[in-house]
Amino acid sequence: MEILYFDGCPNWQEVGARVDAAAAGLVDVEITYRRVTTDTEAAALPFAGSPTILLDDTDAFDDALPVTELACRLYQTDAGLMGLPTVTQLTGALRRRAADRLIDGL
Repeated sequence: MEILYFDGCPNWQEVGARVDAAAAGLVDVEITYRRVTTDTEAAALPFAGSPTILLDDTDAFDDALPVTELACRLYQTDAGLMGLPTVTQLTGALRRRAADRLIDGL
């Protein structure tokens, strides 16, 4: 799992803790971080704002819209728009990806 972020993002460190919590008991997840430093770099990546969470190089959330500049990302949660997804949303994303892998392996 990779987290894409830029230095001005107030949420990139907290999202790592939430990913750890979501993955507990599900899978062994190694989290890597990639600092995005320029708009050009953002445009070349599957970057949907900071923090972007990639599972197997694909955004963890189907509603992601790529951006071409350093920008903060908003996630739709039960509490409204937030700067990072909930643990429940992350758990769901991990489960969906695990199910996709299982189907692909059949």
